[in-house]
Parts: sequence; C-alpha cells; structure tokens
Amino acid sequence: MSKVLHTAFTAIVLLGSFICPGQDKRAQYPALLTNSYFGVDLGYIDYRFSQKQLEPGFTSSSIHIPHAAVRVLFGHQFNKYLSAELSYMRPVAFVEYRNVNGSNEYEVGMNVAGLSLKPQLPISKNVSLNAEAGIALITRGGFIVVDRPGVKDASYAGLLLGAGLKYQLNSNWELSLNSLWASSSDKLKQPASFFASAGFNYVMRPLAKETVERNADTGHVFPKHSIGIAFTTGGLGYGINNFVSKDAHIFWGGAARVKRGFSINYRSNLFHTRKVFSLDWGAGAGWWKSGNETFYTLSIYPAFRFTFTRTKPLDLYFDYSFAGPSFISRSTIDGKDMGGKFTFQDFMGIGILAGKKRNLEAGVRIAHYSNGNIFPQNNGVMIPLTFGLGYTWNKN
Repeated sequence: MSKVLHTAFTAIVLLGSFICPGQDKRAQYPALLTNSYFGVDLGYIDYRFSQKQLEPGFTSSSIHIPHAAVRVLFGHQFNKYLSAELSYMRPVAFVEYRNVNGSNEYEVGMNVAGLSLKPQLPISKNVSLNAEAGIALITRGGFIVVDRPGVKDASYAGLLLGAGLKYQLNSNWELSLNSLWASSSDKLKQPASFFASAGFNYVMRPLAKETVERNADTGHVFPKHSIGIAFTTGGLGYGINNFVSKDAHIFWGGAARVKRGFSINYRSNLFHTRKVFSLDWGAGAGWWKSGNETFYTLSIYPAFRFTFTRTKPLDLYFDYSFAGPSFISRSTIDGKDMGGKFTFQDFMGIGILAGKKRNLEAGVRIAHYSNGNIFPQNNGVMIPLTFGLGYTWNKN
C-alpha cells in the first residue's frame, strides 16, 4: 500500500507541474472551458413500465410512475452551428411496483447518461433550432424479493435522439425547450424513455479585457498550487454526513462507512474572480478502512472554492467538489455492492489559508464515493470528518 501511495503522490505532483502554464492567465477562462456551457433541464419523463418487466412468478397490483425528471448538461460550442454535450438524466422519484405478490412495495431506479452532437440552425438573431444525436448508457436498478429478482438490473448502450428550440437572452444565458428519446431494449425488457423539458444554459464566453485586468489585479491571494495530507476518523460519528444527505439534501451518504483513512491531494488553480470564487482541478489518492475491508482510491476532480471572509491574518473558504472520476480498489465493501471499480468522488468542507502569502492551509471536510447510478448497483461509500493540513505556493 505504501508503494501505491508513494507512486500516486509522485504522479500527482509531476502531472500538476506539466499541466500548469508558466504564465499566469487565471483571470480569464482557460481555453478548455471557453465557449463551454452547463445547463439544467426540468420536465416530464414517460416510460411504459408494466407487468412485462416483472420476472415469471411475480405480479403487482399497481405500478406508480412519477413523471418529474431532471437533466444536467455540460457541453462545448465549437461554433454557432455545432456543439458536443455530456448529459445525465434521471427521474425525481423512481417507479414503484406496489403490492408485489401480495406483500411489499419496491422501487425500480432509472437513469440515462448521454454523449451527443447537437447541430444548430439559427432562424433569427436570438432564436435557433437544434437537433441531437448520440449514444446513451441506460441503466435500470431492479429489486430482490427474498432471494429472487422481481425486476432484474439492466444496463445497455442505446440511441439518444432529440430536438429543441433555443432563445439567447444575452451572450451568456440561453433558455430552451427540448424533447429527448432514449431507445428501448426488448432483450432486457426495458421500455423507451421520452423526456420533454424546459431549461437554461450558461455559456462561458471569453471575459472582457477590463474584467480580466480587474480580476488579475485583485490584491488577494489565490494560490496557484497546493499539496496536502489528511486524516479521516469515524470516531466523531457520522452526524454531519447524515444531516447534509438526509435532512439538508445538499450532499450524499453511502451504505458503506469508512472508520479511518489517510489521503494526499494536489490542487492547481485554473481560474479566479476578483475576490470570492475560484476553480481548481485536483488529483488525489486515499487509503481507507471500513468495518471489515481495506481499500484505496485514485481520483481527479474539479473543485469550486468560495472565499467568503478575508482578513489580515487569514482567509476562510467553503469547498465543494462533485463527479470526480475515480478508481476504487474494491467493488464490494462490507457486503455492499459498489457496482464496479469506476466511481466518482464528491466532497464538501471549510478551510483557512493563513500567513502573509497564505502558504499555510488547514481544513475539515466530508466525502462520498458512488458511481452516480451509471451501473445498476450503487450503494456508495460515506467518508466522515477528514482533517487536513497543506502547503500552498504561487510559483510554477
């Protein structure tokens, strides 16, 4: 394990040194993000779940199909005629099979992850028509009755087709009406999905020269690089994890719970505003001990930092990261199926930067690993309070 962590640490530092440019251009969006966009669609989903999805020997008195759904998007506009897009869609509440074989109710989870091209046809200064075509990873999480599957898990690659109308409010904000279809699978007894929605996109256009100059001449420290170590303990309980996941609904929990752990992380700043917001990329490695298992993780991730208090001795910030692609060394932890060894890392926490040049960093956070339901099983890992110390620097 020590060799794994040492190798990971060395790779992280070398990768950071390679990626970071010699000139500080952090007051402008990085080239990879310029003309990229993120968006949210809310709408109505319809899929014809019925008795057909039940395995032989099972019946249900009724099937409840909620229709509210959400789709989140991240894409890039190559020009005014073509974009590429990653998307993730799921219902707000899952399909429910009621009174199965005269007993309980069971949920069937569904989500669609997509990669698509979107050609666009402007029809006026602010209005355009668009089409969408691509591939979809369609995943269904079934249920077990005693020791038999009532509805089987399913995962398959399918076709994603769509069309929409977009209205450009200004250079950054767009409103849209959209329709989307994801293909069925007769072999897996999965119906097609149809989604009609309204939403918005925010496009990261290059910032004006005056804005860039104002952001660059900030007078505040946004560290270019940081390296840190952290120690995790379940000795203080999981109350914060449970509160933010079950009560506040701003984070995620996990069926498997880590009792202790150690992690190392490197971060590099990509962009910052004048005072509050900064966007980093990071890479990290962790060693974890749950109830009965020892495992490790390797991650890369985006990190969003909001420095909400700046004083002479220190700055206080809030950190949030989600959907960091990760490798997890075990696919089953304490008897809980993680769905595979590919997963995502999420974390949230608070911290301080101290010292004249803000070279010293300390913080506390919680974290989570799960696959975002792109695989049928997704029990997730809960990482409790993690205390970290780090060093930051501004030279390349």
